[in-house]
Amino acid sequence: MSVPPAPPIVLASVSPQRRAILEQLGIPFEAVVPRYEERGDDPLELAAGKARSVDGGDRPVLGVDTEVVVDGQALGKPADAGEAEAMLERLAGRTHEVVSGLCLRTSAWEELHSETTRVTFRPLTARDLAHYVASAEWKSRAGGYAIQGLGASLVERIEGDYLNVVGLPAALLIRLLAKRFAGVYGVG
Repeated sequence: MSVPPAPPIVLASVSPQRRAILEQLGIPFEAVVPRYEERGDDPLELAAGKARSVDGGDRPVLGVDTEVVVDGQALGKPADAGEAEAMLERLAGRTHEVVSGLCLRTSAWEELHSETTRVTFRPLTARDLAHYVASAEWKSRAGGYAIQGLGASLVERIEGDYLNVVGLPAALLIRLLAKRFAGVYGVG
């Protein structure tokens, strides 16, 4: 007996990292641009706003937002190379948090959760900073780095979900899919 294919999740994001993670997990999806103007830096609020701005019909909608937080302050995405270098210098030799808000919803229910991963950077020299900033990998990246690329060279250790740092708290998503759609997406 064959099992019908799982309906694609509607991903309220155009992030290539989030698409790659869903592909890696074998979760079918359709990415759509959220119709939501991001304001503030609360990842839960931003994830919910993205998910609520998209009509999934009878399919689940997924919204995610990720922030890098140090000393209680969200760093956001650097506007230019100088700001990227300042962010990385602030993170050097220290532990910071990568906090993601995740909203999974249908017309009948909504799950809203957060996931935190602790990331420790090694001490960085002026040469380390210049090399990374010159790579331009920092562009459009919360906290000014991408752990899945050259940014891995900045990291000493992580505590928690690695894929959360990349941009989607995968372990949390799998738990929610297993709970809400047991067997449909190959989990639960």
